Amino acid sequence: MVSPLQFAVHDSSSSNNKREFMQHAHFLLSLRCAAGARNFFSDGFSLRLWAFLAALSWGPAVHSATAAVAPAQESRYPEKPIRLVLPFPGGAPSDMLGRIVGQRLSEQMKQNFVPDNRAGVGGNAGITAVAKAQPDGYTLLVTNPAIALSPSLYKNLQYDAIKDFAPVARLATIENVLLVRPSLPVETLRQFIDLARAQPGKLNYGSGGPGTVNHLANELLKTLEKINIVHVPYKGATQATLSLMGNEVDEVIVAVAPALSMIATGKVKPLAVLSEKRVATLPAVPTTREAGVANFTLSLWFGMFAPAGTPRAIVMRLNQEVLKALDAADMRERMAGVGIDPWPGSPEQLGELVRSETQRYAAIVKSAGLSKE
Repeated sequence: MVSPLQFAVHDSSSSNNKREFMQHAHFLLSLRCAAGARNFFSDGFSLRLWAFLAALSWGPAVHSATAAVAPAQESRYPEKPIRLVLPFPGGAPSDMLGRIVGQRLSEQMKQNFVPDNRAGVGGNAGITAVAKAQPDGYTLLVTNPAIALSPSLYKNLQYDAIKDFAPVARLATIENVLLVRPSLPVETLRQFIDLARAQPGKLNYGSGGPGTVNHLANELLKTLEKINIVHVPYKGATQATLSLMGNEVDEVIVAVAPALSMIATGKVKPLAVLSEKRVATLPAVPTTREAGVANFTLSLWFGMFAPAGTPRAIVMRLNQEVLKALDAADMRERMAGVGIDPWPGSPEQLGELVRSETQRYAAIVKSAGLSKE
């Protein structure tokens, strides 16, 4: 004869079987109770059976109560400070943008967005930290195309750019500018290329590290113009630019925003912007096409991400708040003043951007002959 507990294990998934089991179990319990209530709880079998019946009876109610907790927590979000991971050093474009947006979100949502610079490994230290964080909406990431570029350059990434993140909002774009040290005897991009071609392996360029956009941009230039300039990686584009001002490297490609003050004071020399049209904050600097190099455009875009599994309600709340912030006239004016162009977008638009850019950068890396590190 099959015991009620064995019966439940094998067949309790069916509603008919569950009713039959309950009737059988209640009958057995009534017989045991009739034998004497005094011995009921000392009877191990009866106690286990009573507990099992209670679980079957109360299970749906407990499940419903538990399920109701999540929406309630989401409706009260945020209840504590939110960590905003910025995967590049202070002064980098993602740091500047992240702090501008984070400050406005703090005001709008009445909760602190706390910047957390996690620089290193081409931005991947910070990106990985967010991929492994709890998906509760209290750890967010603001990053540039490094999240889409790194899969083509690193063998052992600890995250999947598509599967490990919940896109929150597309944020902005920033154009790049090619700079050289003031003492370098060139005034145009074509003159720089001619000098590099005449002295193969003599000129060098600094980058924010292997796998960063400014690294890839220079490798693209090398491929297009068939020149040999040596890569000197740093822990962030800020350090690379400081080395350029110190005459330690000959050239860097960086975002326009942090370069404006250095250009204005003559500490670096701009040769071209890597965009389709001239940049409003650098109207005298030609585009790469105007400077004689076709197909050499590469902009920085920025997005906000959460760990995969973050509740949809929280993602959409954040997206709405970001769009509200980017639509404010004072925010647009502040961003324009440092060369940042707002580019608001939905989670779906950001997700599609990551997918398309991952494919685009893979093609550029392949054409440049770069191997994974």
